Amino acid sequence: MFSPVLRCRRMILFLLSETKANIIDLSFVAQLIYNRILGVGQFNGKDGFDMAPEISLTVSQLASYFDHTMLRAYACRDDFVKLCKEAKTYRFRMVAINPAQVILCKELLQGSPVRVGAAIGFPLGQNTICTKVYESQDAIDNGSDEIDYVVNLSALKNRDWAFVEREMEAIVSVCREKRVISKVIFENCYLEKQEIDRLCSIALRVKPDYIKTSTGFGTGGALVEDVMRMKQNIGDAVKVKAAGGIRTLDAALAMISAGAERIGSSASVQIVEEFAARLQRDRGVL
Repeated sequence: MFSPVLRCRRMILFLLSETKANIIDLSFVAQLIYNRILGVGQFNGKDGFDMAPEISLTVSQLASYFDHTMLRAYACRDDFVKLCKEAKTYRFRMVAINPAQVILCKELLQGSPVRVGAAIGFPLGQNTICTKVYESQDAIDNGSDEIDYVVNLSALKNRDWAFVEREMEAIVSVCREKRVISKVIFENCYLEKQEIDRLCSIALRVKPDYIKTSTGFGTGGALVEDVMRMKQNIGDAVKVKAAGGIRTLDAALAMISAGAERIGSSASVQIVEEFAARLQRDRGVL
């Protein structure tokens, strides 16, 4: 009879043959699934999982992972009023918005612990370094507490790693000087695995606060395998944010189990409500 881990491996192999997906480490993923089934194991950022009891999350703890997102080009004032009201009600960590709405959202969130985050060079990343630095500084001056910027993917694809590092250093330096959290958006759907690894190595030198999977506007969003790869590369030196297409509780929990310490989503309310309902059903308490 096969062990549970071996059965997980066989199941994944079947799924791979059906979907032609690309998993970085089959044994690692099998262990992730096995640990989730048993309710044990924490990601240690180095060799996989420490076999220790899983930390139980409360509703408020889960909510604190979320950057509640509104990045639609056609969003109106009422959308941002609703976004900020939800963020205050559920105590999300941050609202993720475009720079033009920073002043409005800062006013709407006044007196609350919810932070304001501006998306820079969004969503294509095809601005000059000077433009991104100015955009970051302007957002900070207007009240932004966090900056999520998109790397220059053209420079990356041209293997101009010096440019990529120079850009990262310039933006992270502005944030560090103003004591603002910095996040670097990789947009993994366009990257080879080796390119993700190289970006992680640059981040290890520059030390942004977070590296982030996706904008949510590319051809794909956050993948558990990418979060694991980023976490394996970066360890505890830099945190990982998963964003893009995370619309269910199970997806969010999978990202957290893989090592994500922030979740970007426009479905934050639904996810937290689903979690509260699940706790009530399974444990009888909120």
